[in-house]
Amino acid sequence: MTKTIALTVCSLGNLAALNAVADDGQLTPLTVVGGKDRVSELVGSAAYLGAEDMRQQNYTNVNRLLAKVPGVYTREEDGFGLFPNLSIRGNLGTRSEKTTIMEDGILMAPAPYSAPGAYYSPNAGRMHGIEVLKGSSQVKYGPHTTGGVINYLSTPVPDEETFYGKFTFGSDNTLLGHAYYGNTVDTNNGRVGYLLEMHYQSSDGFRSIQGHGGQSTGFERIEPMLKIFWEPDTALKQRFEFKVGYTNFDADESYLGLSERDVKHNPHDRYAATQFDNINTFQTRSYLKWTAEPSDVLKLEASAYYNRFNRNWYKLADVSTNPMPGADARGRIAIGRTSLHTALLSPMHLGVLQGTVPGSIGVKANNRDYYSYGLQFAGQYDLTVGEVDHTISGGVRFHRDRVRREQWVDIYGADGMGGFTTLRNGIRGEEANRRQQTDAIAVFVEDSMKIGKLTLRPGFRFEHLDFEFDDYLNNASRDGDLNVWSGGVGFTYELSDADSLFGGVYRGVSTPSPNGYTNPVPASQTDEETSISYELGWRHRDDDRYLGFELVGFYTDFDNLLAPATGAGVGNPANGGEASVYGVELQLNYDPASNAGKAYRTPMYLSATWTQAILKANLGTDTGNIFTDFQGGNEKGNHIPYIPEWKIAAGVGIDMEKWGANLDATWTSTMYGTGGNQRNPVTSAREGMVDSAFQVDLSAWYQLDENWKLIGGIYNVCDEQTLVSRLPEGPRNGRGRHLYAGFEVQF
Repeated sequence: MTKTIALTVCSLGNLAALNAVADDGQLTPLTVVGGKDRVSELVGSAAYLGAEDMRQQNYTNVNRLLAKVPGVYTREEDGFGLFPNLSIRGNLGTRSEKTTIMEDGILMAPAPYSAPGAYYSPNAGRMHGIEVLKGSSQVKYGPHTTGGVINYLSTPVPDEETFYGKFTFGSDNTLLGHAYYGNTVDTNNGRVGYLLEMHYQSSDGFRSIQGHGGQSTGFERIEPMLKIFWEPDTALKQRFEFKVGYTNFDADESYLGLSERDVKHNPHDRYAATQFDNINTFQTRSYLKWTAEPSDVLKLEASAYYNRFNRNWYKLADVSTNPMPGADARGRIAIGRTSLHTALLSPMHLGVLQGTVPGSIGVKANNRDYYSYGLQFAGQYDLTVGEVDHTISGGVRFHRDRVRREQWVDIYGADGMGGFTTLRNGIRGEEANRRQQTDAIAVFVEDSMKIGKLTLRPGFRFEHLDFEFDDYLNNASRDGDLNVWSGGVGFTYELSDADSLFGGVYRGVSTPSPNGYTNPVPASQTDEETSISYELGWRHRDDDRYLGFELVGFYTDFDNLLAPATGAGVGNPANGGEASVYGVELQLNYDPASNAGKAYRTPMYLSATWTQAILKANLGTDTGNIFTDFQGGNEKGNHIPYIPEWKIAAGVGIDMEKWGANLDATWTSTMYGTGGNQRNPVTSAREGMVDSAFQVDLSAWYQLDENWKLIGGIYNVCDEQTLVSRLPEGPRNGRGRHLYAGFEVQF
C-alpha cells in the first residue's frame, strides 16, 4: 500500500532531473544535469558549464560560452549576445524559439507556447552555471523537445556569509558590475538562507550612425535578485525557497543591416534612418518552491511561478522613395512601402536609408506584453524488483501564457540631406492589435532501470493545449485544442570503470502558435513540428590521467520542420517541410601537467561538430513572402539555413598558484542565409552566404591576496571583421577587438 501511494505521488512532477539531496545531506533545489560529475551518468549527451567556466573569460555573451559545447549552434546578431539565436542539433534557432529555455528549472521564454521567440533570454553574465541537454531531453522537458533544453542556473544561496564582487571596464565604455551578498544561519526554527544580488552592464556600442557619430548604439541592463530559503526543523526533511528577479533593459539596437558593399568596407556603420531605433524591456521572474524527502527512496518538489515581460522595440520597419506616402483604406497605415531587406538591394531606397535621397521611412513600435504562470509538481521513487533497480520519476505542469500586441507605425520624411522629420504619428494598435493565449497541461513519466552494467530509461510525455486567438482590428476570434506526445528510450552500458556506451531513440515535438494552428486559411495553417532522433555515443573518463572525451553520432528526421517567421511580419512559424540532420560530435579534455604531478595545471580542450542539415522535399506551400526569413526558395537537397557544416572550439590554459591565463579559439564554416542556398542576394538581402568565422579570446588573472584578484583580457584578438548574420534585415558584422580590465573580490 505504501508503495502504491508513493508511486501515485510520483506521477506528479517538475520538469527537471530529481537530484534533490546534496552530498552533505542537505536539501537543494532540483537541477537538470546536476553538475559535471553527473554528465557521464546520463543516457543522452549533455554539457554542464559551472561557475569557473562562466568566469574564466569574463563572458556575458552566451554565444561565446556555448561555442565550446558540441552540437549547439549560435548565431550572433548584436555583438554582445543580447538577443541569442541558439539551436541544438539542427533545430531552427531564430530567437532560440525551438529550444526549451529555462532558469532554475522554470520555463523562461516570455510566452513559451504562444510566442517563444520574443527578445528575452536569461543573462548569462549573472549566472552560476548553464546546463545543456541534447539527446536525453525529449521526455522531461517541453514544450519544444525536437532539439533540447538549456537551463540557466542563478546564483545559489551560499552556505556561509559570503560577499562577491566583480567590476570591469572595457572598449566602447563597456561597464560590467556584478555583486552579491548572502549567508545561511541556524535558528530555533531551522536553517534560513538569503542572497541579495545585483548585475549591471552598459556600453556605448561599437557601431556608429552615419551623420550622428555621437549617438549611442549601445545598451544598459540592470538586474537585481533576491533569493530566500527556509529548512524548518521538522521530522520531514523539507525546504521552501523563494526567488524574485527583475530586468530593466534599454538598447539603441536596430533590425537593419548594411548593403553588400558597406558590410565589407564600413562594417561598423549604421545608416542615418536607424537613428530612432530603440528597444526597452522590463521582465519580472518569481517562483516559490517546496522540496522534500519523506524517506530515503522518495523525493518531491512543487513549484509555483509567475513571469511578466513587456517590451517595445521602436525600430525602422520599411522605406519609400515617396516623400508623402498614402494611407490604407482605414486612413491609418501608410502604403506603398518597401521592406528593408529588399531596399538594401535598391540604390534609390538605399539612398533614403543613408539620408542622401529624399523619401520617407516607417518606424514601427513593436509594443507587446507577455505573461506566463503555472504550477508544477515532481516526484521520484526508488525501488528494487528482483535484480532490477528502478528510479521512477513523473511530473505534471499546469501552465498559461499570453502575448498581447498593440503596435503602430510613425512616418518620417527624409529631406535627402540627413534630416528626418515627423510626417504622421501612428495610432496605438493600428498595425497589429491582437492576443494569443495558450493553456497547457503537460505530463511525463520515466523509469530508469539498472540491470547490472546496463541502464535503460524509457519515458513518455503528453501535452494538451488549448489555444485562443483574438484579432481586435478585424473583429476575429478563434480557438482550438491540440494534443501532442513525445517519448522514447535511452541507455548506458558500462564497458569498464572508465568507458561506457550510451544512446537512445526519441520522438520529439515543437508546438505551433495559436494564430497559426487555428488559422482558417489552409496555406497559413501550421501543424506541430515532429521528429524522430537517434544517437549513439562513447564516453571515456580517466580521473587519474585527467583525461576525458565523448564521441557521439546523431541523426534527426524531421517530418515537419517549423520555419520561424521573425521579420516577415506575420509573427508565426510556418510549415517548412521534411528535413534530416545528422552529424558527429567530439568533446576532449586533457591536463598533461596534472598527469605529470606538476604544481600547476595546463587544462586543454577540443570541441568539434560536423553536421549535415538537409531539406528533403520541395516546399509545395511556399507563398513567397512568408518564407523569406528562412525557407525562401528552398528545394530538395538544399541546406537548412544557419547550420554550419563545421563548428570547432579549442583552448589551452595555464593555472599557477598566483596567476593564470587562457587562450580560446573558435571557428565555424560558411552557412546559407535562406533555404534557397543562394551564394549572393537575388531578391532579398537575407539571401546569400554567411562568412566562416574565426575568433581568438585571451584572458589573464593575478591573485593579489586571498580576497582580491586582478582580471583582464582581449576578445577577438585578431580583430576579425566577419559577416555573422543576414537576419533580421540584411548583413551585419560582429564585434571587433575588445579589451577589458578589472578586479574580482570575495570575502
